[in-house]
Amino acid sequence: MVAGSLTHVPELPEVEALAQFLREHAVGAVVGRVDVGALSAVKTFDPPVTALSGRDVTGAGRWGKFLGMDCGGLWLITHLSRGGWLRWIDEPSPTPPRPGGKSPLALRVHFFTPEGATPAFDLTEAGTKKRLAVYIVADPRAVPGIARLGPDALEVTEEQFAELLRGVSQRVKTAIVDQSLLAGVGNAYSDEILHAAKISPFANTATMPAAKVAELYEAMRMILTDAVTRSVGQDAARLKGEKRSGMRVHARTGLPCPVCGDTVREVSYAERSFQYCAACQTGGKVLADRRMSRLLK
Repeated sequence: MVAGSLTHVPELPEVEALAQFLREHAVGAVVGRVDVGALSAVKTFDPPVTALSGRDVTGAGRWGKFLGMDCGGLWLITHLSRGGWLRWIDEPSPTPPRPGGKSPLALRVHFFTPEGATPAFDLTEAGTKKRLAVYIVADPRAVPGIARLGPDALEVTEEQFAELLRGVSQRVKTAIVDQSLLAGVGNAYSDEILHAAKISPFANTATMPAAKVAELYEAMRMILTDAVTRSVGQDAARLKGEKRSGMRVHARTGLPCPVCGDTVREVSYAERSFQYCAACQTGGKVLADRRMSRLLK
């Protein structure tokens, strides 16, 4: 089982599915050799990655978009960032990878299962910008990114959610992808959530009516719960395709909105972009796209 190229950044549903995948495939196994393919990916040095070898895998977890594997009280935590993925390999090569090469491999963890099999998983990262991070810690909260997380998007109550939005004054698209405010939602699912709630990405959180905040909360719960349901149980190789198949506006620029038939539009900024339906979300108003404006000058 090997995953293909990454098209969408892993967010809460995919990371939850990967955690469940590890519970089903890795828990009960013993960690064998750990190969480091990219030294820059390992952000902690004490204990070293070699400390995982010989430990029983006892669980797996998720914190926002962080994925963790419990190796008998010592956690391997990873953030897959924009180009990372987990690839499960039933019959890995016995030859250790060469660190520092052009391979996308960041880390390989070998296992010995109770049945006598010797699978492994690879943490890989596509692209030239290497941001995948690996931490070896006794407590997941020792990872700075986890310590800064806001409440989980699937655990926050409606009252907490409304209070969080009232506490900031910014575009709602920016607010719901801020991991220190709300953990787990990224660029793709925020597009889907705002589309389902019929809310403009540029709507200000401070002036949003209470009824709209309630609709946004319900849309978030619906979109994420449905995505988790579709993702959990898929093997690691099929998760990306499952994510793409459920999208209504994200990454569908120029295609018809499946709700109203209007053209899905895009706003680009820096290295990212988001998609929306003007008819469904902005009363027909086309949002300013600074990149397109510059090109037309």
